[in-house]
Amino acid sequence: MLKLSTHSILKVLVGSLFGLWIIFELLSHLVVESLWFHELGYLNSFLKRLLWQFGLFGITTGFSLVFLLKNLHQAQYYQWHSIPEPYSLQKGRHMRNRSNHIQKNYQTSFPESRSFGLSWLLTLVMFLGTLIGLMLLYYSQVAYDIWTPDLTLPNITPPLPSPFYFNSIPKLFSQIYQQLWKVGVVGGLILLTLLRRKYYLKAMAIIFSIIFGLVISGNWTKILQYFNSNLFLTIDPQFGRDISFYVFELPFWKLLNFWLGGLFIYGFVAVSLTYLLSANSLSQGEFPGFSRHQLRHLYLLGGLTISIVGLRHWLNRYDLLYSPRGVVYGASYADIHVSLPVDTTLCVLVTVIAVWLLVKAITGFGPPPPVQPLKSKNRPYFPFSTLPFILYLIILFFGSFATEVVQSFVVEPNELVRERPYIERSIALTRAAFNLDKIQIETLDATGTLTDEDLQDNRLTIKNIRLWDARPLLQTNRQLQQIRLYYKFPDADIDRYRIPIENECLSSNIAKQQVLIAARELDYNEVPEQAKTWVNKHLIYTHGYGFTMSLVNRVDQGGLPSYVVQNIGTTSNAGELQTSSANICDSIPIDNPRIYFGELTDTYIMTNTELQELDYPSGQDNAYNIYDGQGGISIGSAVRRLLFAEYLKDWQMLFTKNFTSQTRLLFHRDINRRIRKIAPFLHFDHDSYLVSAKVDDSNSNRLVSSSTLYWIVDAYTTSGGYPYSDPGKHSFNYIRNSVKIVIDAYNGDVQFYVVDPSDPIIETWQQVFPDLFKPLEEMPITLKAHIRYPKDLFNTQSERLLTYHMTDAQVFYNREDQWRIPQEIYGRERQPIEPYYLLMRVTGKSQEFILINFFTPTSRNNLISGLFAQSDGKNYGKLNLIQLPKQRVIYGPEQIEALINQDPVISQQISLWNRQGSRVIQGNLLVIPFFAEQSLLYVEPLYLEAEQNSLPTLVRVIVIYENKIVMAQNLDKALKSIFEPLKSTSETIIRSLTKGEGQTLPELK
Repeated sequence: MLKLSTHSILKVLVGSLFGLWIIFELLSHLVVESLWFHELGYLNSFLKRLLWQFGLFGITTGFSLVFLLKNLHQAQYYQWHSIPEPYSLQKGRHMRNRSNHIQKNYQTSFPESRSFGLSWLLTLVMFLGTLIGLMLLYYSQVAYDIWTPDLTLPNITPPLPSPFYFNSIPKLFSQIYQQLWKVGVVGGLILLTLLRRKYYLKAMAIIFSIIFGLVISGNWTKILQYFNSNLFLTIDPQFGRDISFYVFELPFWKLLNFWLGGLFIYGFVAVSLTYLLSANSLSQGEFPGFSRHQLRHLYLLGGLTISIVGLRHWLNRYDLLYSPRGVVYGASYADIHVSLPVDTTLCVLVTVIAVWLLVKAITGFGPPPPVQPLKSKNRPYFPFSTLPFILYLIILFFGSFATEVVQSFVVEPNELVRERPYIERSIALTRAAFNLDKIQIETLDATGTLTDEDLQDNRLTIKNIRLWDARPLLQTNRQLQQIRLYYKFPDADIDRYRIPIENECLSSNIAKQQVLIAARELDYNEVPEQAKTWVNKHLIYTHGYGFTMSLVNRVDQGGLPSYVVQNIGTTSNAGELQTSSANICDSIPIDNPRIYFGELTDTYIMTNTELQELDYPSGQDNAYNIYDGQGGISIGSAVRRLLFAEYLKDWQMLFTKNFTSQTRLLFHRDINRRIRKIAPFLHFDHDSYLVSAKVDDSNSNRLVSSSTLYWIVDAYTTSGGYPYSDPGKHSFNYIRNSVKIVIDAYNGDVQFYVVDPSDPIIETWQQVFPDLFKPLEEMPITLKAHIRYPKDLFNTQSERLLTYHMTDAQVFYNREDQWRIPQEIYGRERQPIEPYYLLMRVTGKSQEFILINFFTPTSRNNLISGLFAQSDGKNYGKLNLIQLPKQRVIYGPEQIEALINQDPVISQQISLWNRQGSRVIQGNLLVIPFFAEQSLLYVEPLYLEAEQNSLPTLVRVIVIYENKIVMAQNLDKALKSIFEPLKSTSETIIRSLTKGEGQTLPELK
């Protein structure tokens, strides 16, 4: 007896400790996350999100749990407690005891359906048990995927989960065969069904309720959008609904269908198992049949389950607007004339069946079917009449069959006539969804009338032609500017700064120059293994230092980049970055270049401790510093240390003696993860870029600090619900660049600025989180000067434009004018040409920063058009399509590459450089348009690098204009050889190209 008491006390103690640990785990997580959001100024947004998540979890889980447990309790009340007597005996007994009607015993009720033997009973139980196992695997995987997003992806918003239907079972079986442990899970669940039915079904009800709560709360973004939706003011051409219905409301109803479908299916299966396994039916070898109360219960659950099927068919009607059938994306002729009526009919039929079942459940009307003796071996009687379900299956099969018949024999023989209105819909709505309908068209004849005087008028454009690509520059940086192994240059980004141009007399004081800027970050993974201690990781190696900036068009001695900013600690003021001239600092501040928040800062650190932080290497020694920024959370108290130690699972924080009352913890320092934690509903650009700028101290926003380095990230609002919009290879079919994010590299502050306030999706999020977003006008001017049109968006729009520039239905159907992205040779490999930034004159005399790319027809290699986006001032976001003449051959990049590689003189020179131990890299081929002069200029740099310890140097520049191809030591010499041939030097190679009317241009090999 004493042992039993001790054992019980021990169980209670262990259970209590486990419960306290769970509570402490949850509490520490909530407190730490709240402190982190409070530090950033977004506590209200976090609490609102948290309230909705907990509220949705509580409502969904609570409703599901009450519904399932109440139905299981009712099933246990109505189940057979013993095998009932035959109907005739019960009827006689009932007549004899009719006067005693006060005591009501459901066990004395008799079966009102056919009985069946062990084989049928075992088959049904195995099927239903397997179904529960498959449902558990499916729904738990959905919940896991929602709550464990990959924070490296551009968009971590979970996609809408697909509902569980019987057609999901074959796919689940195929997954189970690939992961055999799942077979054991399903087998174990079936065994529990047979052995511990009562407790097992209740436990599964609790598990499913929690899973449903996790799924719904994990999709909180869709719920919030539903309740705060804004109109698009655009009507879909089929159902006449505003686009907002498809973007905001339809996902909500699909989510509701997912939840209730799983809830009702499990409820029906669990109750059916309760009845089938009651009264030891398996050991008795037969099931006596269902009683009236059992039938009414199953009618109720069956009616609810089937009503969800009706809702699914109603939603399927709208899903037709995303149909891939036909020649275009969206509902086609067959979808509208066959699939739509079929789904509508099935919805009505299923609704009638559901109402009929619910009425039978409420009223219990209808005579029972003939009851067979208990010992009969007849097939089982199902409690639902099969006629409506047979009719449903017939219509479902006929609908899918009829759609294919109509598509093959009605549509395809007259496809253009039948599909024309739907082609027009797809073209119009795809162009609207990707903002292609806002593109302005410009004509460039490429007549080749450039003169030397024109080049002088466009000298700022010429001085900003990019000769340095990011890849060779980064390789050079890693050799010359990395300084220590633990410093890394993860990327180099194009930007423009106002930098004095030496030896130039310009009307403007300081001209914009296109530059490549690369952050020097600290990568703790590269610290020597012997130095990887807890103190070094979290207290010493805390930040990167500085950046390099080089002019894209300049070459230093030996063919190396011309750095404007470089090195560390080589000036008279120790620690300062080195600049090419004293007045550079007027436009490029370098006084606080420490990077505590960046792309490689994936460790958490403690600052203001007893130890100083490594600041930068200075000769053979190191300089040290103490962080004085505004970032981080104070962990001076013992309670906070305990909370953060639990949150970070780092218990050394409790025992170190290096902390002081001023110690602060900086975590979530990776800028990409940082912004995803704050705004997980946005779609983020893959490329964050560094900006060196001074923010006016009089500005009142939170960016005011001693920092001079900031990261800018583009964020998008996307949706996959825009009707008729063709997503192509993307996961979305609507996109807007609605937000610019600025992250302080020193303090960690994050600001969200709305660039496109007309976007209905960002309007919705502004309503939800009014404290999160700011208008673009509040962005400091020094930072606003560096925003640029993002490449990810430009690539997406370019890819869609290849097809959807064709606005005529017949031209689109015939694909008469299909475009493609041309290929180039980079190094020795072919690759699609990437869009590139140019700083040039577009209209008037002012410089503009544009992003541009060119296209060729699918069947030819000559240029046909180009697209460029503007990035400055009021012109930001404007898209312009350059139309080139179709009646003349304009060299395309592949043809230019072929001309270069097939020229005997140029190819011979390249072969000489490609001797053992070195190789030539052909850089990005740039097509430079001159709009006022209606001309095109082609420029390609050549780099030379050693095969080992690569240090690329710019050795030659190739320029092609009209009928001349020139390879010179630099761009100026190449241009002079073309436009001032008398000034050409002996080192310059000048080749003539003959381009006759019937000439066949070379192909890229």
